[in-house]
Amino acid sequence: MSSGNNGGTNGSGGKPSPRISIVIPVYNEEAILHAAVVDLRERLKPLEWNYEIVLAENGSRDATVEIAEELAGKYHEVRYFSFGQPNYGGALRRGIEEARGEIVLCDEIDLCDTDFHQRAVDFLTGGGVDMVIGSKLLQGSADERPMARHAASIFYNGLLRATLGFQGTDTHGLKAFVRAKLLPIARACVVEKDVFASEFVIRAYRAGLVVREIPVRVKEKRPPSINLAKRVPNVLKSLAKLTWAIRVRG
Repeated sequence: MSSGNNGGTNGSGGKPSPRISIVIPVYNEEAILHAAVVDLRERLKPLEWNYEIVLAENGSRDATVEIAEELAGKYHEVRYFSFGQPNYGGALRRGIEEARGEIVLCDEIDLCDTDFHQRAVDFLTGGGVDMVIGSKLLQGSADERPMARHAASIFYNGLLRATLGFQGTDTHGLKAFVRAKLLPIARACVVEKDVFASEFVIRAYRAGLVVREIPVRVKEKRPPSINLAKRVPNVLKSLAKLTWAIRVRG
């Protein structure tokens, strides 16, 4: 896997491909990236998984790329690439495409929820489930983010229900899926940035795949890297494009 300066390559040394890929988009995360990855590796050890961590860097202006390169050089499980511009959805989609595992876990660097990872993998390997969503809004969840962030999630989910007939409770954040089943869905998506995750989940439902939501506890390690108010215009524009694409084009 390569970045703009070919710094993301991390050879497997002849080892078989990992069974599980953990894809984490990162943007301006120099403050927590190293500690979060080290902590994630430690908490995954008891599970004895054959896994990889794919850091999907996108347009950082701080030392995130250098730290990702250092981590990839130090730990054989870690790979990274640079998407080249601030684009969460674009980086996430490329991470899904480049993931080598049969199962893909999409995480956030300020969450790294191994409890969700384990539960999701159990559902996916048990048969009959194609995708697992870690919902912040499902009964039994614990959303410990600031009230404005929680309210924004509720409002956004309402928009998805009103415009696209979404029947779930969450599309952003933690998700896991069988890569072979969901890769064509990711490639069919027409929007990127913040709304890609919503389109990805909604198209999975519309394709008749089996999607299961499970409650999660969300407690962020730092404030959002992008101001919530600044995201709104782009989100609304992308949502309008997505509504047209799905409602009109199908």
